[in-house]
Amino acid sequence: MPIGKRESARIERSLITTLTDACETAKFEIQGFARLTHTADLTAFAETLTATWVFETQIDKKLALANTKGRFFELTAIALQEANFDVKPSDQTIRFDSEEECQHAHGGDWQKRLTRSRVAKGIEDG
Repeated sequence: MPIGKRESARIERSLITTLTDACETAKFEIQGFARLTHTADLTAFAETLTATWVFETQIDKKLALANTKGRFFELTAIALQEANFDVKPSDQTIRFDSEEECQHAHGGDWQKRLTRSRVAKGIEDG
């Protein structure tokens, strides 16, 4: 049975709250980290969730991944658990990107960049 609009909104609010907490923690702990965003189809959440950790520059991203990649998986796992989602973070659900890369490839249009990433994963919106 498909979830209703009210339940969908509740789920989204819960996820945003917990991911915001993860984002604020990362901003405090990891130099060059800018923000966290996500995409998901709530009717197939586990299969479509993508959390994208965004850095200011490509160099910031490389340094953070070399030194603290596991921390991003841990923060994502905590956020999902606190939002009551039974999804284990993996290379399929977590991406790393930078403002610099988005500007270069998509003129700073994050919506376009994230949509293209979803399509590349086979998660086209119908």
